[in-house]
Amino acid sequence: MNRPTFGLMVKKPRYRPTFIRQWRIHRGLTLEQLAEWVSLTASHLSMLERAQRAYAQETLEALAEALSTDVASLLMRNPTEPDAIWSIWDQAKPGERRLIVDLAKTITRTGTG
Repeated sequence: MNRPTFGLMVKKPRYRPTFIRQWRIHRGLTLEQLAEWVSLTASHLSMLERAQRAYAQETLEALAEALSTDVASLLMRNPTEPDAIWSIWDQAKPGERRLIVDLAKTITRTGTG
């Protein structure tokens, strides 16, 4: 038996948001290109990007590989934020990275900043 909705819109479920779209754009790929690389339809990938479809671990792993990043970054890291610590880290040379680590240790140890 179908229940009447009395004019109310039934919302589609929302899933945990990701940064897949930001990574795709950051890498200069179209929705269609990335979808083809990971054997998804563009529609499916679009729904993943908009948190309208659940993702599987193997899908995230394939996307991470295609986008030259890791799964954790797809879930937690926006590559388009230039002042974020990870963006600074990505742009740093090896010697600069050592300095960043030393500075961070000093700040957290002494509480200065």
